[in-house]
Amino acid sequence: MHVEPAFPHDHAELLAVWEDSVRATHTFITEDDIAFFKPLIIEHGFPNVALHCVKTSDGAIEGFIGCQGSKVEMLFVLNSARGKGIGSALLNFAVAELSVNKVDVNEQNPEAVAFYQHMGFHVVARSPLDDMGKPFPILHMTR
Repeated sequence: MHVEPAFPHDHAELLAVWEDSVRATHTFITEDDIAFFKPLIIEHGFPNVALHCVKTSDGAIEGFIGCQGSKVEMLFVLNSARGKGIGSALLNFAVAELSVNKVDVNEQNPEAVAFYQHMGFHVVARSPLDDMGKPFPILHMTR
């Protein structure tokens, strides 16, 4: 599986992957939350992270990771592509090539917590609110 850089011209497709993934895995997120986060991701999220992605043979993005410093800031995979090793490939790339060793995970997304634990991360702290002050508890994990 080939991990490659993502560029500004990919942002719309990355946002579509984000939304598809969130709808499938973040059952605690409302439509209002999705509408709130979308412009923030485009305007502040994507421009402030190193983005890498995995594409199909047709060039469609199936998953992406965004890292800043030693931290994974975002990792999302299309629901239809889950279970194919894309998330693992992206995270392994980030650990090996970008020296990533931290991630914050929504506590209400047990599949993501289990994924990061399987990949060698463990919980070191918990915050009752997310970075925006919303009531989405965050688990701070390190490797």
